Amino acid sequence: MDLKQLEYFVRVAEVGSVTRAATLLAITQPSLSRQIRLLEVELRQTLLVRDGRGVHTTDAGAALVKHARAMLLQADRARWDVRELGSAPMGRIVLGIPASVGRFLSPTLVTAFQERFPKASLSILEGQTYIKEWLSLGRIDVGLLLNAAPETGIETINLLSEPLYLVGACQVPEASLRIGDPIAMHDLVKFRLLLPCRPHAFRTYLEAQLAVSGVQLNVSWELDAFSTLLDLVRKGFGYGIMPASVFRGDELQGHYELRRIVEPGLTSSVAIATHSGRPMSSLMTGLIELIQDVAADPENR
Repeated sequence: MDLKQLEYFVRVAEVGSVTRAATLLAITQPSLSRQIRLLEVELRQTLLVRDGRGVHTTDAGAALVKHARAMLLQADRARWDVRELGSAPMGRIVLGIPASVGRFLSPTLVTAFQERFPKASLSILEGQTYIKEWLSLGRIDVGLLLNAAPETGIETINLLSEPLYLVGACQVPEASLRIGDPIAMHDLVKFRLLLPCRPHAFRTYLEAQLAVSGVQLNVSWELDAFSTLLDLVRKGFGYGIMPASVFRGDELQGHYELRRIVEPGLTSSVAIATHSGRPMSSLMTGLIELIQDVAADPENR
């Protein structure tokens, strides 16, 4: 067995599809199938079986997955230890971030990352629903999750918590963002709302919180594209529910009126997430610390 074969096998087992795994691994399907077959020949065991829904592991395959993950993890740790010994963090790291959070965090984070890690590079992927999946598949190294629920294989660190506001178009444009009178939670039913589609984490969280108080929202528009949602709110199509941090850009000043939701208040949380099955490099640790520093800076709040 070699590490590349084990990596291929684990990826196929994780996604349940040779075709999808080949795409993620950036190799051809025949090449991937051939490597899996060579592994089966060497071990003299059938590791994967096909059915109408894709492929799944046999008992022998399931046993190998556990060993293979441990072996790959140890190999990664060895690589990082050798590469980073006595040197500044290097390499490329990928961060997954919701668009609503990235809008105020990403510009400052990119600048601070360049200053703190001059020998490394940062890539940012904006997503709404798939950040946990990206972590599991290894597409990203670190993710930011909205209102994260506990999940096997995902480790989280609380980053910040913010009050939520009912957001509408400002009728009289002003030099700064207008903050209107608070609004009771049960009065939200009076407003035509624009919200992300299910199963967006924020939509799921919001409906669960409101259900406790017996409040059912009047959702007129469902949009996952955050910039489009903001634009439609500004044009008077309805109201959004979001934290005030979204409006930290000058181009949004004077276009919106915010009313804090009270009785009871609603908050939204952001957590830093990593995959528990992957090694923590010094660059990952450094990025996490940097995100915490940027979020804690009063100028970014």
